[in-house]
This record gives sequence, C-alpha cells and structure tokens, in this order.
Amino acid sequence: MGLNYPIKQMMDDNGVLVDGSCTSDLDATLIEKLYYHMYRIRTFDQKAISLQRQGRIGTYPPFGGQEAAQVGSALAMGEGDWIFPTYRDHGATLTYGADMTRMFLYWNGRIEGCVPPEGKNIFPPAVPIASQIPHAVGASWAEKRKKTDRVAIAYFGDGATSEGDFHEGMNFASVFQTPTILFNQNNGYAISVPFEKQTHSKTIAQKAAGYDMRSVRVDGNDCLAVYFETKKAVELARTGNGPTLIEAVTWRAGAHTTADDPGKYRPADKGKNIIDPLVRLERYMKKHDMWNEQKIGEIKSSLKDEVDQAIAAMEKYPDAKAEDMFDHLYSELPEQLLKQKESFLALADKEE
Repeated sequence: MGLNYPIKQMMDDNGVLVDGSCTSDLDATLIEKLYYHMYRIRTFDQKAISLQRQGRIGTYPPFGGQEAAQVGSALAMGEGDWIFPTYRDHGATLTYGADMTRMFLYWNGRIEGCVPPEGKNIFPPAVPIASQIPHAVGASWAEKRKKTDRVAIAYFGDGATSEGDFHEGMNFASVFQTPTILFNQNNGYAISVPFEKQTHSKTIAQKAAGYDMRSVRVDGNDCLAVYFETKKAVELARTGNGPTLIEAVTWRAGAHTTADDPGKYRPADKGKNIIDPLVRLERYMKKHDMWNEQKIGEIKSSLKDEVDQAIAAMEKYPDAKAEDMFDHLYSELPEQLLKQKESFLALADKEE
C-alpha cells in the first residue's frame, strides 16, 4: 500500500543519542525522573509476581520490558488529564500518581483498588479488551465541549486493534477531533497470538490512515523517544489539533499473566537480542556523567522500602467481601442478580 512508518528513536541500545532534535530539553532532572519511575515500577512489578506465587494476591499481569513505554508516556501527561489503562498499565498509572497500596489492593480483589487519589483522573483498569478506548474518547470529547485544555490517553495492546471498540473509538475521535492520545503498546503478542497472525497490517500506526488521523511509530524501549513523541501529541491535542495514534514497539519479557506459560507459544530465543529499557537508560546516564552509584543505591533502597510498606498496608485490610461483586453494578439490583447474590452469600455462609 506504500504506507511507511519508520520507528522513531532518540537513543540506541548502547545509550547513544541518535536524534538531537530535543537536546535542549534533555536535562539531568528529566533523565533522573525517567530512571526513578522506571526502576520504581519494575520493583513493584517483580514484587507483585512474587506475591502472586505466594498466594498473597490473585492472578497478576506482569509488564516487565514495557517500563519505558509506560513511564515515558505517563510523564508526558499534564495535571488534570485523563488516564484510561488496561490491566497491564499499572506502571503508567503509578507514574501518573496512583496510590501503590491501592494498586496492590486491586490485585488482591478489593474495590478500594479502583479508587484513584483525589484530583487524579485515573479510570480503573479495563480487563475487557479495547473497552476503555471509547471511554477515553468520550471523556476527552466532554473536556472539549467544556472548553478545557485537558486531554485523555487510552492504553491498549496490539490485540485490541482487532476489536470493534478500537475502530469505533478511532472513528469518533477523528470525526469530532477529540483531544485523545491512543497509545498502543505493541509487545508482539495478543495473549498467545503473534502480531502477524492477528492483523495483516504491517504496523499499528498505519491503521490511522483510514481515519485521516495523525500517527507515529516509536521505539517503545526508548524512554526518550516515547516521552517526547507523547509530549508532542499531547500538545497538539491540547491546542485543538485533534487525536494521535502512537504505536510503541516494545517487548513483553515475561508471561501474559501469572497463569500463562509463554513457553507453549513463544520460541525460547525470541526477544533475546532486545536490550532492557532500564539498561539502555543506564548506559545513557553513564555516557553523560549522570550515573552516581551512591545516589542510585539510595534510590533503589528507598523504592524497596516503599513497596514493602505498601504491601504491609495492603495486608492489614480484611478479606474482600463476597457481596462486593454485586453491590457496585446497579443502584438497585435486578431480580435475577438479587437471587444470585442471596444464593452466593448462603453458600459462602455454609463454607464458613
């Protein structure tokens, strides 16, 4: 079709700057902030996997390898903007200001985990694939109608682009020129289905052409490229220049969830040459005299303490109540669900 969407990169695998277009904005403060948040969410992620293995939280979807995509994009958002995550974007929401204890509570089955901090427009994680995309477009359209300058970002994986909600959201965003960032993390697999088997498109970015929408394809393991391209898209949206589809090409290093075995569908050597996004940033920092062993050690120690404290706070909560599954669906339960609730609670009482 002649559609060409090269992957934009600012920093290569060795931490060498290959695009100097934004060097004036590349200060030590930004680099340290990127590293801090990437290491913070990795610490959270690794601990969450351990907690699930110990039976202390439920099934958990790791995001290891996607830290640059999540942190780079979330840091580009402004105060008051809207975040619509999937079940794998807790790294982005933590970066944007979600409470870590509540994040653990979510994966422990408690409704408190869906409640964002005061003043933070963070929707609960969307488990149904692509359902959050129309929500994000609708929220950003509402902000446009209210004449604010707030924008919304919707996170989704490559598999979501095969869902109707993706295309409906894209079409609505395009028609009404909503201030929306549609942020795709193409990690190579839609659960167990490789990218090339779930879409015939060579890229996700080219799907925007059908909606006459701006799109860009970035190296999702390059936190600098992700940050500056998302920032550009945010500013365009904020100033009335419509939506952008961003395809961040990244890699899901681990399993789809802790209930998944990627060895059954993914070749063992696939991804072996992909450089860890944190390693790439470390190399950049060392090349530019930003690496301080003592300071980095203190950061890592403080983040470990933060995660441990969040876990301790989570485990002080009583067990989730069974009726929570019913009590937050309707203002008044329909008769059928009311009977289900009564039956369920009666069964729970017998088991106790």
